[in-house]
Amino acid sequence: MNMEFIEALHELEKGRGISAEILFEAIEAALISAYKKNFGSLQNVRVLIDRLTGEFKVYARKTVVDLVEDARTQVSLVEARNLDPNYQLEDIVEYEVTPREFGRIAAQTAKQVVVQRIREAERGMIYDEFVNREGDIVTGVVQRYEQKNVIVDLGKVEAVLPAQEQIPGEGYQSFERIKTYVVEVKKTTKGPQIMLSRTHPGLIKRLFELEVPEIHDGIVEIKGVSREAGARSKIAVYSRDPNVDPVGACVGPKGVRVQTIVTELKGEKIDIVNFSIDPQEFVANSLSPAKVLQVYPKLNEKVAIVVVPDYQLSLAIGKEGQNARLAAKLTGWKIDIKSESQAIAHNIIPQGQEEYENYDEYGEYEEYSEYDEYAESDGYQEYQEEQEYQEDTVTQGLKLTENTEYNENETYAGYAEELEPLENDVDPIVTEAVPDKIVEDLLTGINERPKEKKKKGKG
Repeated sequence: MNMEFIEALHELEKGRGISAEILFEAIEAALISAYKKNFGSLQNVRVLIDRLTGEFKVYARKTVVDLVEDARTQVSLVEARNLDPNYQLEDIVEYEVTPREFGRIAAQTAKQVVVQRIREAERGMIYDEFVNREGDIVTGVVQRYEQKNVIVDLGKVEAVLPAQEQIPGEGYQSFERIKTYVVEVKKTTKGPQIMLSRTHPGLIKRLFELEVPEIHDGIVEIKGVSREAGARSKIAVYSRDPNVDPVGACVGPKGVRVQTIVTELKGEKIDIVNFSIDPQEFVANSLSPAKVLQVYPKLNEKVAIVVVPDYQLSLAIGKEGQNARLAAKLTGWKIDIKSESQAIAHNIIPQGQEEYENYDEYGEYEEYSEYDEYAESDGYQEYQEEQEYQEDTVTQGLKLTENTEYNENETYAGYAEELEPLENDVDPIVTEAVPDKIVEDLLTGINERPKEKKKKGKG
């Protein structure tokens, strides 16, 4: 070897980022193998390359013993001390055994080793770089299609975008720049294998981190993402600063920030909602853009019944249940959506009451359902009216007793003759006080009442 070779190794170190010391060690190991192969030697040898001049030497290594059994690997104590009196048993003695023809062999071997080592080092560097980027977003250039898979050039390495990780209906043109999500990095004999995705929910999260400075700074936090790639996504955000609106920060001035992400995802719709630790509020927010009247959660079952206005039922459910499905994924709750009229029919919302706080007592309404039906029947209403009429009539009679001035002479005698057959049925105080017309009405009502009750009872 010469100085030109040493200079070439240092250039590789600068250009490829591979340490020259690693290359020197690799060449020394390769030369040991080449020496044993070409010279049929079974000795323990060591190759040393001078890092400054490029000169190399081969040393045979032998162990100091009392009795030599194998001259190729052992040396006697007496012989060793002839070289250096300080040698002891089990020490290693080195002899230079550099062959004359070793230069040409060394040059050929060094070339092969350097090339191979460079490839291995580059693969290792690429693997180390991308294995730390799992779960991150990368930008690449579409190269070609291999069957249904798309090969994306990431600069130092080519990655694979499988068919199942592509957005349905999305096409990719050659030399088109796209952003993808790194799902997995595998180490193989041919180098690192990088799997990409365009459908992963993490892609939405990373895109918002790139576009929204508040998320990058940690002021706004993304609490959850649910996605159906190519159609719609929902993202829940929370602000650590009460003065910062998380939804407004993600939308941006005139919607610029979110529109950039929508453009990157080829028109995929994105709903941004406020996160809340209150499950009722969070479930209501997650069904945006639909308006929610009330949420009744069952904490034990993690089920929420959501009541929405009748005209918003289809909007809350979404096309083929998409809005409700994404909301359930985002919140982790099972969501049952009912219209206001359906809720009233099932006694979820009682009539005349817009809110019902304790949903856990909802079962009590079912126990009284029969009573409610009876209360609405015509017979029950008539019975109530009759009771009110009776109470009013007696009350009027008592008032007349207190306030009416009457003559105790002829009038009283006439009344007494008429009322004599009914003395057992009417209070004497009433018969004394009330005028003739009122007594007739009162007696008529009393005599007819039992018949009406009996008739209604039969009915």
